[in-house]
Amino acid sequence: MRLAAAHALAPDAAFLVPDLARYRAAAEAALDALATFAPYVEGETDPEQDGFGGAYLGIDGLERLWGAEPVLLGRIAAALAPHIPGPIRAGIAGSRFGALVAAIVARERLPGADVTWRAVPPGGPEVEAAFLAPLPVALLPAAPETQERLRVLGVRRIGEFAALPRAAVLARFGAEGGFLHDLASGRDGRRIVPRRPAERLCAEAELEPPVGSLEALRFVLHRLADALCGQLTARGTGATLARLEMTLEVRGARRSRETPVRRGALPPPTPPRSEAPGTLRVEQPLPGPTARPEAVERLLLARLEAAPPAAPIERLSLELDGVVPAAGRQLGLFAPQAARAARLEWQLADLAIRFGSGRVLRATVRDPEARLPEARIGWSEASR
Repeated sequence: MRLAAAHALAPDAAFLVPDLARYRAAAEAALDALATFAPYVEGETDPEQDGFGGAYLGIDGLERLWGAEPVLLGRIAAALAPHIPGPIRAGIAGSRFGALVAAIVARERLPGADVTWRAVPPGGPEVEAAFLAPLPVALLPAAPETQERLRVLGVRRIGEFAALPRAAVLARFGAEGGFLHDLASGRDGRRIVPRRPAERLCAEAELEPPVGSLEALRFVLHRLADALCGQLTARGTGATLARLEMTLEVRGARRSRETPVRRGALPPPTPPRSEAPGTLRVEQPLPGPTARPEAVERLLLARLEAAPPAAPIERLSLELDGVVPAAGRQLGLFAPQAARAARLEWQLADLAIRFGSGRVLRATVRDPEARLPEARIGWSEASR
C-alpha cells in the first residue's frame, strides 16, 4: 500500500526505507550456510520476488551424515542464526509442494531451537494426498481467478479438488488446472534446481576409541563413501578425485615417519604425506567420474595397505572433488565389449597402487615404419 495509507492505519509506526542490497546479501549468506548441509539448495535471493525468504533442500541420504531430521534442523537453525533473525518454519515431505504446505501449517516446536516444523510421513503420493486433503484449497498456487472459480463451485478443501476427474479439471481450467490437480493428488514432479552446483562433497567421522586396524577403518570409510556417493547418484554426477585426511593419535605415534616395507615388496607410487603434526593426507585421482562407493573405497584402502598409518586414527575425513556430470556410454548392438574400457582403467589404477606407478607399462605404436624394432614401439605408464 501507499505510505500515506499505511501511516493512517498505524500513526505511531516507524517506517524504514528497505535496504534491498542488505536483504540480498543476507539471503546469499543464508543459502551458502545451507549448502554446507545438502548438495541440493534452491532459494530466491531477489527481495522483490515472491519466493524470497524461502529455500528448498534435498536431504535424501543425509541421515548418516547429520543424524535424524530433528537433529539436522537444529544444526541448520544454528547455522542460520547469524544471517536470518527470528524463528524458522520448516516442512519435510517427499515433494516441493508437500514440504511448503507442511512448513505453512507446522505447529510443533523443536526443543532447543527456535524452529517450528512438521514432517509428512514417507509413503509416496498417496500419503501426501491424505496429508493435503483436509487443508484449504487456498494453499494451492492458483491464480486469483482460478481461486474465485473454485469458491463459486463450492470446492473448499484440497481433497475435494483432488477427487474431481482430471479430465474434467483440464477441460474447465486448462493446463493450470492439470498442474494444480497433480499437486493436490500428491504428484509434484518438480525437482529442486540447485542455485550453485556443489563441486566437492565432504564427510567426516570422529573415532572413539581410535582405530588402529585397516579392517575397522574399512567399515568407517565405507560408511562415509556410501553417504557421499549417494548424493552424487541423486544429482547424476561423479567425482574424479578423492581426498582422505586422517588425524592420528599423537601419544601412539611413532617418532619416525618412515613406513617399513616387507622384503620383496615394492614401494608405493606416492606415499601419503603429512600436512601437520599428527595429520595424514591421501589424495587419490579416480580413473573416471564415478559415484560407486566400493570403487572409491577400494582405491583408498589400497593406498593405506601400501603405506599403513603410523598410529591409530582419531578422526577421518573424506572429500570427493572434481564433481562433473556422470558420463554415459552408448553400447553398440553388436559390440558387447564396448563397456570394458572403463573397467580396464580402474584395474590399471589398482595395479599401479599395488606395484608402483612405474611398474605397469602400456605399449604404444610410435612409428610403424621405423627400421629398428625398438623405435616402432614406445612404453608409457598404464594408469595414465
